[in-house]
Amino acid sequence: MRIIAGEFGGRRLKAPSGSGTRPTGERVREAWFSIVGPALPGASVLDLFAGSGALGLEALSRGAHRAHFVERSRTALTALRANVAALRVTDRVRIVPGDGLAFAERLEGCPYDVVFADPPYGGEAAARLVDRFRADPFAKILGVEHAVRDAVTGDETRTYGDAAITFCYRP
Repeated sequence: MRIIAGEFGGRRLKAPSGSGTRPTGERVREAWFSIVGPALPGASVLDLFAGSGALGLEALSRGAHRAHFVERSRTALTALRANVAALRVTDRVRIVPGDGLAFAERLEGCPYDVVFADPPYGGEAAARLVDRFRADPFAKILGVEHAVRDAVTGDETRTYGDAAITFCYRP
């Protein structure tokens, strides 16, 4: 796994050991960033269910000002911290150990420009995040990756093989 473009383009990232996380494929990340790219310069981003931090770190590489990461897996947190240290962005990052959905449910107002969410496939987290966003938008743009078979209602959905990204935009 590597950073695709920007300041850290081509840099390799450590992946969490084991099978507890499912990294977002490079093709899906490229598509995701082609959509949200214009919103990134100077942005404040949130990476929920962060895993290795590839989405938030890609955003920093492409000009985001700061990134917050939420992850509960100890092995993923170890990889995430190693990646943040290797890229020397600790001053632009906040790592929160915990559940991504619970974190989003506590947000008030609109503290983020872009939120990336890659919850485990097959559960209710993707749909619940969209519902929470609809009730009280916590970002200008929310992008949620999910399995194509797990339909999520948003403003637009793009599919890439078995993966889909549903986008919701603050009114």
